[in-house]
Amino acid sequence: MDRFRRIFVIVLDSLGVGEMADSKEFGDVGVNTLEHISESVEQLEIPNLRRMGMANLSHLRQAEPVAKPLAYYAKLNERSRGKDTMTGHWEMMGLEGKKPFITFTETGFPPELIRELEARTGHKVIGNKSASGTEIREELAEEEIATGHMIVYTSADSVLQICGNEETFDLKELYRCCEIARELTMRDEWKVGRVIARPYLGRKKGEFVRTANRHDYALKPTGRTALDVLKDAGLDVISIGKIRDIFDGEGITRALKSQSSVHGMEQTIEVAREDFHGLCFVNLVDFDALWGHRRNPDGYAREIEKFDRNLGLLLPLLKHDDLLILTADHGNDPTYTGTDHTREKVPFLAYSPSMQGSGPLPEKDTFAVIGATIVDNFGLSMPEGTIGYSILEELK
Repeated sequence: MDRFRRIFVIVLDSLGVGEMADSKEFGDVGVNTLEHISESVEQLEIPNLRRMGMANLSHLRQAEPVAKPLAYYAKLNERSRGKDTMTGHWEMMGLEGKKPFITFTETGFPPELIRELEARTGHKVIGNKSASGTEIREELAEEEIATGHMIVYTSADSVLQICGNEETFDLKELYRCCEIARELTMRDEWKVGRVIARPYLGRKKGEFVRTANRHDYALKPTGRTALDVLKDAGLDVISIGKIRDIFDGEGITRALKSQSSVHGMEQTIEVAREDFHGLCFVNLVDFDALWGHRRNPDGYAREIEKFDRNLGLLLPLLKHDDLLILTADHGNDPTYTGTDHTREKVPFLAYSPSMQGSGPLPEKDTFAVIGATIVDNFGLSMPEGTIGYSILEELK
């Protein structure tokens, strides 16, 4: 029999807990997302995370360690060569990334790529820089509407994003252009993790708003993952937030889109009231997208507090044979230079009402212990070529 019938894995996107041995190779020195947020703000009220053991895992100015936390806790190191969303999540489910995804944050996309994109789509490209969607719409959307040009931009992630006004550019045309961009960016020298269609409405500055018709064109995982094993065994694999996009739908049986991290936790709470058998895999992206990249420690701290309040609603819903794992996919220290992710260890907090013990576990050398442990719990085996090892026996 399965020890745990339902497993919840919640990724607090970018909540790193300190530099790795090789962080300097990635340009990250002295980084620590969670501790530096704590040092930067007066208030950080996280009673539920503290009960689970987060203050035992990291030194937090506003929260003392607890003598007997609810959860087992450890720090996980990333074995893959990268510090991006896809690399981190893929490693959790068993895939080691040998080569980081390319980013174009500092330079924009190469002229050769832009020329080909213009020739294939029939639209002149404007923008071609790293920016937030809100900023670039305010700057260039009126020009796009007037001329039919195409807004192309990137971010600190490995993405190529195209904005299009649903009324003047046309949604089908936006998707066609993104499909061409995805084809072009399959080349090794231009390969990005995702191409994203960013439709919007409005006709003038101050009125532009994104619509719900965003579409991601992601790379498929480089091999079979723990998710495929679970799905093939007839288990539920429920994704919430960006998970479906990160894995391009592979190994997912049901996908829920989230409007925000708060909404993602509300969806998780609703799923916890359902009778499913398998995995609920959640990504909460606002920590990263709204606060880490924008170098806003206070906003990040408030987002953590919002999560903690919803964690307090989720915990009482966990059944005797449920397992909850809290983790992250990389760091994004809001006190560090630039707007890029930071190469960091991530937290691992594991709790079940059925556990007799709790407390520290030895540091692990890969995120892939998560996927391997889940697969082992259901009496299955990881696919050939994957990494990781089960720590199910440590969670007593």
